[in-house]
Amino acid sequence: MLIISHSEVRELLPMRDCMEVVAEALSDLARGEGLQPLRAGTLLPDRQGVLAWMPGALASGKPFGIKILSVFENAVEMGLGSHQGGVLIFEPTTGSPLALCEAGAITAVRTAAVSALATDQLARPDATILAILGSGTQARSHIEAMLEVRPITHIRTWSRTRASAELLADEESGRRGVPIAAVSDVAAAVEGADIICTTTSAMEPILPGVLLTDGMHVNAVGASVPSRRELDTEVVRRSRLFTDRRESLANEAGEYRLALREGVIDDDHLQAELGEVLIGTHPGRASDNEITLFRSLGLAVEDLAATRLVYERAMERGIGTQVDLSR
Repeated sequence: MLIISHSEVRELLPMRDCMEVVAEALSDLARGEGLQPLRAGTLLPDRQGVLAWMPGALASGKPFGIKILSVFENAVEMGLGSHQGGVLIFEPTTGSPLALCEAGAITAVRTAAVSALATDQLARPDATILAILGSGTQARSHIEAMLEVRPITHIRTWSRTRASAELLADEESGRRGVPIAAVSDVAAAVEGADIICTTTSAMEPILPGVLLTDGMHVNAVGASVPSRRELDTEVVRRSRLFTDRRESLANEAGEYRLALREGVIDDDHLQAELGEVLIGTHPGRASDNEITLFRSLGLAVEDLAATRLVYERAMERGIGTQVDLSR
């Protein structure tokens, strides 16, 4: 089995290449190929952390595997990620373990890559102004990803900590060659924006629907358990809603579940899965005026597709550490 570290994953997984492999995985899933159970987790005895796991299988002849994580919010205070773990893939004919990749690097790229696919399908072609809510890893990855699919000319970023937003703006504007302004509130960030990406760890909504205007596209990625939401109910009500997986949306998306419970929307509010748009069974955006929302939950097949690509490239280039588990 090949063990591949964080830095090695980042070297081997460019954003554009990750977009291609996760598009293939989501398309296969939409055709009824592959396997995508819901994620699961258990609260640890001291209630200070969670052990979470995300199993899945790519289409026939491709690897299957699992992402397994510890989730400790207080780890951030010690300079660690709140989510730590790995993605393990297995060979599809013998069941032999192929690779274990550091999960943080895989997640950072594949989450933004999926948002880029959604943006490419759902945002207006002339979208040029980007608002990023949040200032962490996903904020940075989403700046990179949005630049892959739209001719972004201006970016505004907001964070609950102004210093974090300013640091992101300073570093990423130089790296990406696009002007980025840190602003003091969400309203200032999203005013006039064509694309909004919510990438926070918020427990309660940070983006109110009253701020949305015709033609916007929203990628919501920062909450993946029913008890958290970045969007208020009005965002859901006003938007044509798309997601990566229906079952995940129904079981894990807090703002969607609340909107259903309040009777603001019904089951028909969901337009399609992203994979269905990719394979052409749903048209996606219908007009320049409508507001589109991609509610990303994050799927194991996305992790597995990215890890498969990393593994293949690592083998070609002699990168990673080989371990013989049979001895």
